[in-house]
Amino acid sequence: MQPSLRRFAVYSAFSSLATVTYPATAHHSTTMFDHAAVVSIAGTVKEVHWTNPHVAIFVYGVSKEGDEPALWVFEMTSPGNLVRAGGWSRTAVKPGDKVTVSMAPLRDGSRGGALKKITMVDTGVSLNADIRDQEGTIKE
Repeated sequence: MQPSLRRFAVYSAFSSLATVTYPATAHHSTTMFDHAAVVSIAGTVKEVHWTNPHVAIFVYGVSKEGDEPALWVFEMTSPGNLVRAGGWSRTAVKPGDKVTVSMAPLRDGSRGGALKKITMVDTGVSLNADIRDQEGTIKE
């Protein structure tokens, strides 16, 4: 096979693969969260991923007094939606912040959920993040 033809075949194969796999990375629904339940977690922010398509906050904490602390992950909407919601910025929540989080838990029981509200313990500042409202989904 000629080099230019081989290069075309490789690019075509890559393009086809990218086209086929793209839907797998498409946006997911929020049905994995139990929006009828609200769970509170108290702990310390470990990481904040301020990235599209969803901001994620990782908190090392507990859901009830006496539980062993564990790492929890909370998903929110996009950075742009959070900024438009008011009060949010890339630095509104930082690693090391002591927080209380209200969330809709994951239906499978994993340690995580859709963050509804986060309160900074030291300042009392609260930020809301209702992913269903901010992304225009219909409530159950």
